[in-house]
Amino acid sequence: MKIRIYYEDTDISGFVYHSNYLKFCERARSELFFQKGLSPIDGNSHFVVSKLEAKFIQPAKFGDILEVDTQVTKIGGYSVQLLQTIFRDEVEIFRMDITLAYLKNGKLAKIDRKTKEIFYK
Repeated sequence: MKIRIYYEDTDISGFVYHSNYLKFCERARSELFFQKGLSPIDGNSHFVVSKLEAKFIQPAKFGDILEVDTQVTKIGGYSVQLLQTIFRDEVEIFRMDITLAYLKNGKLAKIDRKTKEIFYK
């Protein structure tokens, strides 16, 4: 997923504010659903972040065009682990390992087959 950096994405230094990288990754995860004509929220079920580890490698700045890549690293019974990487001109600038827990009716639930298939291209 491509993202252009606008003034609103930057801090006083002109670089992308650190929390916006998480937002860019969130958008890319939502796109996995949207590209298949689905919503990340299906009635009373959805994913929530249960764990993440982020590595800021190089800053992005106003006007940059970034590419967010999302790869499944593991799908378990109740969670999905992803590696999300942000590139600028094919150079890795940010990396995040994230675990998403699946909730149904506000409680941890087993991921059904249909939902698991969303994560495979």
